[in-house]
Amino acid sequence: MERDLLTALLRWKAKPERKPLLIDGARQTGKTYLLQQLFGRQFAKVLRIDFLESPQMQDAFAGSLSPADVLGNIELLTGQPFNMATDLLILDEIGECPRAVTALKYFAEQTPQAFIAASGSNIGLLNTFPVGKVEQYNLRPLTFREFLLASGEAMLLKAYDAGQNSAAAHTKLFDKLTDYYFTGGMPEAVRLWFKLAEQSLLERVKAVSQVHADLLAGYVRDFGKYSGKVDAALIEAVFTAVPAQLAAVMDESVKRFKLKHVYERKSRYQELEGGIIWLEKCRLILKNYPVEGTPRSPLAAYKKDNMVKLFLFDVGLLNHMLGVSYLEIKQQNYDYKGYIAENFVQQELAALGVDPSFSWSDARAEIEFILSDSTGNVIPLEVKSGKRTKARSLQSYIEKCNPIKTIKLTGTQGSSPLEQQHLMYPLYYTAHAVSQNLQTLV
Repeated sequence: MERDLLTALLRWKAKPERKPLLIDGARQTGKTYLLQQLFGRQFAKVLRIDFLESPQMQDAFAGSLSPADVLGNIELLTGQPFNMATDLLILDEIGECPRAVTALKYFAEQTPQAFIAASGSNIGLLNTFPVGKVEQYNLRPLTFREFLLASGEAMLLKAYDAGQNSAAAHTKLFDKLTDYYFTGGMPEAVRLWFKLAEQSLLERVKAVSQVHADLLAGYVRDFGKYSGKVDAALIEAVFTAVPAQLAAVMDESVKRFKLKHVYERKSRYQELEGGIIWLEKCRLILKNYPVEGTPRSPLAAYKKDNMVKLFLFDVGLLNHMLGVSYLEIKQQNYDYKGYIAENFVQQELAALGVDPSFSWSDARAEIEFILSDSTGNVIPLEVKSGKRTKARSLQSYIEKCNPIKTIKLTGTQGSSPLEQQHLMYPLYYTAHAVSQNLQTLV
């Protein structure tokens, strides 16, 4: 499966000098595959070290951290030569070896010509970090576009990339969107979904559901293994509460995360903060901060940590945790399941670099997302999951805040391309809506 982040990695390779590459991301989002299989094609040789799989490789960093000494130790321990001019060195699960993290600083300073790439799923939990000495990216679950890439349907991908606005394209793309709501973007779930295309729907659904169950079980094990000073049970309680609270909103916008009844005898933000921050650092949740009144740029100035909406990092895992079946998703009863569309939009925004995101509320009016560009314009982005497109909240926002333009994402085909101010896009074109109207964000 191709990943859009590969483009950034190729730019990194083309530089005459470079800092080490660091790929962060939740476990099983495809970091190793991206570096070794996709990016590795560009090199004469790939030498990969996995500190979780081979903890003895930490000995390569036990003494001097000069690049020459480290590379010499790696060659000795692996029995393989490494050529800095032509080869790629991958330090996988680097968070398991703190001295390897420190060594990235010396690679940046002493061997900028080398191709050094590191990855990890607990980068955010590190006590020390080589600030300014790495080129860092976050690999998230597959976006909807990457899902289409994995489908192998070239004409459908072509229609998507062109932003085609036709009844035929809408039928096909919306059908794929609801498939994506079920599978989500975790690479193994997507791979099996398309690999088993010739088998019965029941078998495909069962296989993907098993992947989701295994992934969630793995994350729970990680809570205990990497929780550190944070109560692992608290982390799990917050993680479980996120989908439960999302589903509770019915046909309204997602509400602020309620602190009561998440964990026994704890009801204040400060008491749950450790679990929330841990999940955010491990890329398992996404944050959205509500803004009241007339929002202005920078939106981060309005952020209040204890007033936040929480989304899951993958919509497929969200639906699995809630027990939402594939058939229920395809039947499109989404006037009462708007939180799924909101979670999807939140994921697409995060993949574009909008993280955290912001929303707007005023009395009974709510706008799911507000975005600002580099010129300070704040653009409301309303999400309507079904075919009902009337937007009283959006009208209220227009009256009170007078935006230069508005964007509405719906389950319909969208509006005429001639419309310039009040734009309406189908949900699957979320990335188009942002990149076409707020170019400075992406």
